[in-house]
Amino acid sequence: MEPTRTTDPFEIDFRKKFELNDKVVVITGACGLVGKAFCEAAAQFGAHIVVADIPQSDPAAFAAKLEERHDRKMLGVALDVADRGEVEQLKTAVLDAFGKIDGLVNAHQNKSHLIFEPFEEVTDENWDTVVHINLKGTFLTCQLLGGWMAQNGGGSIINIPSTYSVVAPNQNLYKGTSLGCPSAYSASKGGIDALSRYLASYWASKKVRVNMITPHGVWNNHEKQFEENFARFSPLERLSYNHEVAGALVYLLSDASSYVTGDNMLVEGGWTVW
Repeated sequence: MEPTRTTDPFEIDFRKKFELNDKVVVITGACGLVGKAFCEAAAQFGAHIVVADIPQSDPAAFAAKLEERHDRKMLGVALDVADRGEVEQLKTAVLDAFGKIDGLVNAHQNKSHLIFEPFEEVTDENWDTVVHINLKGTFLTCQLLGGWMAQNGGGSIINIPSTYSVVAPNQNLYKGTSLGCPSAYSASKGGIDALSRYLASYWASKKVRVNMITPHGVWNNHEKQFEENFARFSPLERLSYNHEVAGALVYLLSDASSYVTGDNMLVEGGWTVW
């Protein structure tokens, strides 16, 4: 959509710019903690949501719930984002159902199986698994679904790197807890950041905007000691909630951000300020 050529703000319906009415938005990792908030937020603003996630998460069931809540067509697709054939099938399913793709949100991630593993003990297999899903999965969805948008009038892509692709983990955060952050996770998320900036430049002339959202410390029934540690290192002195991340998504998917590309929106409570 071409922006209105004017300097008169009275000519602009600013509220309408945030609407996602009739937009088709594909969200990977859609059944995860942040992914579900992304789906609901975009649906509340009028979008058709394509819920894409691993089979174990039952994306079809969540899509059906969204469809019932919003009385609007939704679609659930089970897939492995790191499998080219399955991402091709996702693209075909979306186009068969809706005839277009307006937005792509890559909210999938893998790190849990490495969370306790020291760097000195990381195996090739574990490194490859994390990089394969996080980075290759983002590459494939951007190439196949983003490529379609580039050839068909544009759209918005939002990738999800990490605070730990911006700064290194503060190891003191994990003292007295069973938690940690694996090196492969930071490395893969750093790759997502670099890829996103590359594509923002590469597809700018095709009207595909590519941006990022970096959440941090999203509460998920964490250990009490971890919450206490986190509060000491965060300017806002608390963890975030998944719904607090979703407002950034609506902005970046919508025409309200029509002049924003290549940006990494930090929703991290000021973690990187000091």
